[in-house]
Amino acid sequence: MSNLVFENVRHSYSRAYSVDINHLEVGAGKLVCLLGPSGCGKSTTLRLAAGLESPTEGKILIKDEVMADDEIFVGPEDRRVGLVFQDYALFPHLSVQGNVAFGLSHLSAPERRSQSLHMLETVGMSDSAEKYPHMLSGGEQQRVALARALAPNPRIILMDEPFSGLDVVLRNHVRDETQTLLKEMGTTVLMVTHDPEEAMRMADEIVLMQKGKIIQQGSAGDLYNNPVNEFVASFLGDVNHVPAGRQGNHLSTVLGTIPVPEKLLGKIAKKILVRPEAIRFVSEATPENPVSEVLNARNLGAFSLVELGFPDGSKVTARVATLQTPKVGESCAISLNLDQVFVFADEA
Repeated sequence: MSNLVFENVRHSYSRAYSVDINHLEVGAGKLVCLLGPSGCGKSTTLRLAAGLESPTEGKILIKDEVMADDEIFVGPEDRRVGLVFQDYALFPHLSVQGNVAFGLSHLSAPERRSQSLHMLETVGMSDSAEKYPHMLSGGEQQRVALARALAPNPRIILMDEPFSGLDVVLRNHVRDETQTLLKEMGTTVLMVTHDPEEAMRMADEIVLMQKGKIIQQGSAGDLYNNPVNEFVASFLGDVNHVPAGRQGNHLSTVLGTIPVPEKLLGKIAKKILVRPEAIRFVSEATPENPVSEVLNARNLGAFSLVELGFPDGSKVTARVATLQTPKVGESCAISLNLDQVFVFADEA
């Protein structure tokens, strides 16, 4: 069952479509991330789901109920969606408990208090019920915003860059904590982020957008290991762009010879994309394992980034475990894990 469905939805601020989505589904109990660069349409997609924007064309359904089409438009106040914004948007003049109770006006005063305190307890903030937002840390404010969104028992939670205002250490903790809570409650979530690591860390499914369109959607593993084009491969993680020369059914590169995928045998491909972790150091040089020179090595804790140079002047970056980091100036033979090497046809 899907809690949110877009069918042939288009939206424009001017002549060009800011969003052009043929089909998008968010399954019940799933956490789905809209991922993409700034201006790709992900926040507009979230606003369309919330009812803060109306589509130019198409149909939007929540729990099989039409929210927007050519004849119907249901406003945000009647969609039963919970919103968590980037800046949390807590009311500074209301207590924590008052903020959570704000969206429960349909309940009696005792019921509002009971429900808001229950939600604060759920997110671990019951001891701060009488405090005001300015008295809380960023992580605590985020939890209050989440409690406020969950309190009316929404059909779906919509989150717009909810962790971007937190420092790195706190961000990791808060988003892991939030993911666990949402999973335990079985909450359906559509979340916007521009951070690939955050999407891969949190999402059951990633929807990667570019120029208003969905380019690829699937699990983190699907997008990282089986990208449909160069944009997807590059956006989900670092890649080396390596020039290649065609030799029959193979591509010749400084990293060795790469077989051309069967689907590209009749097409032109002049470069390959290689993830840094695909480059491995081996003990002996062979025609398949060329020699490179270590130009630089940067220790990043658990792993190191190693810059390698080749006789023709080309360079690539490898990612290796810190304990396996070679010394600058050392000559090293390398091999490739072809599972992390991507070949795409040249675009016309």
